[in-house]
Amino acid sequence: MLGEDVQIGRRVSFGAHVVVHAGTVIGDGCVIEDHAVLGKRPRLAPGSSAAGEVSRLELGKDVKVCCGSVVFAGARVEEGSILGDQSVVRERTRIGPGTVIGRGSVVDNDVEVGARVRVQTSVYLTAGTKIEDDVFVGPGATTTNDDTMARHSPEDPLRGATLRRACRVGGGTVLTPGVEIGEEAFVAAGAVVTRDVPPRAVVMGVPARIVREVPDEDLLERWR
Repeated sequence: MLGEDVQIGRRVSFGAHVVVHAGTVIGDGCVIEDHAVLGKRPRLAPGSSAAGEVSRLELGKDVKVCCGSVVFAGARVEEGSILGDQSVVRERTRIGPGTVIGRGSVVDNDVEVGARVRVQTSVYLTAGTKIEDDVFVGPGATTTNDDTMARHSPEDPLRGATLRRACRVGGGTVLTPGVEIGEEAFVAAGAVVTRDVPPRAVVMGVPARIVREVPDEDLLERWR
């Protein structure tokens, strides 16, 4: 089903039962698999912190949207990215080129994801999260942005996590509101991060603590 004013590039492939809402832009060479929904408008509770302007959805060249994914109006997914089966990408979010969002993962509103990022299965990236290039986020990792769990005034800003270039966050980790994971840092599986992690630090535990430094031979430049 195609809504009004949908723009479709060349060599675009559609699976069965796809819905493309009004105003969506689909770049050349995109693949849209079965039961995907593109350009859905957000439906928010009164007073929701996610309120804001929503423009059209834009998919860049050669984007793959896999089975059952929902990509909201106002998102931008750049060239060569893959959105895995049953993933969700919310409004005003940018997914950088060559990035993979794993199966069943949720990228909330107002999230920035850089280039060549690998987000594994069942990850939750909360509103306001910022992820730089070449970051790895392991399966089941969770970010949070509200210390009060909704018991704050509307004026108090939510604070998503910041993941700096080439850091690695292991499976099942929890990042508490506002923490920063430094460049090339390594967060071990199952850690609960309650404070900033310095660049190249290796942290583990609950709460996470520094145990050593990432060695030179393990830096991204050695593996490209």
